[in-house]
Amino acid sequence: MYAEERQQEILREARSAGRVNVVSLAEQFGVTTETIRRDLTVLERAGVLRRVHGGAIPVERLGFEPALAARDEVMTAEKERIAKAALSELPQDGAIVIDAGTTTGRLVQAIPADRELTVIVNSPPLATALAARANVTVFMLGGRVRGRTLATVEDWALQQLSQLHIDVAFMATNGCSVAKGLTTPDPAEAAIKRAMIACSQRAVLLADHTKFSDNYLTRFAALSEIDVIITDTRLDLQIAGDVAAAGPEVVRV
Repeated sequence: MYAEERQQEILREARSAGRVNVVSLAEQFGVTTETIRRDLTVLERAGVLRRVHGGAIPVERLGFEPALAARDEVMTAEKERIAKAALSELPQDGAIVIDAGTTTGRLVQAIPADRELTVIVNSPPLATALAARANVTVFMLGGRVRGRTLATVEDWALQQLSQLHIDVAFMATNGCSVAKGLTTPDPAEAAIKRAMIACSQRAVLLADHTKFSDNYLTRFAALSEIDVIITDTRLDLQIAGDVAAAGPEVVRV
């Protein structure tokens, strides 16, 4: 097992169990405790775990929301596959809205040059990435920019969304479950996500398998409001089946 694979397994176990122990992980993976400590340091620097005495705790449990740069360094291969699969949901022309996020950011990079699209975003980095594209007309929603996610939120953005009719919304989430639907830590960001879905004919969620292990403060959609969820093959088949039974088509790539 490569170090990155082991680190992803450690992160998955931490999110599932609520914490991990250095000695137990060393025995589980057949490596030294020093190797595990190095793994935990890598994951802490990525902003997804917080080291505690004898182990680590996922930042979600401590009430932290990882910053955008930290989240962008995790699950990179899975996010690339999800973004490429999401291209099949693009209209040939028309209007789409792309939610702020690291997986949706990869979709922005992958948009083909043969589509004449109007793209609405609530993220300055995504707007910048799209601005030079000759085939794309870009509109950025105004409002306060959250420093942690670089997403625009609050009334200005909500008022603009209320006047729009969108073909497809490509959404991001922090958490996804059958019981709670789609959730995110920040109520202001949840309100924008809710408005994006409300003004769109079709909603597509881009979420890697780690998003299906936690619920966050604010719910912004029920699973029945989402048409398609594109995730990776590491999502448990039982969970995928339960999610699909609640309404959306689940695509594992």
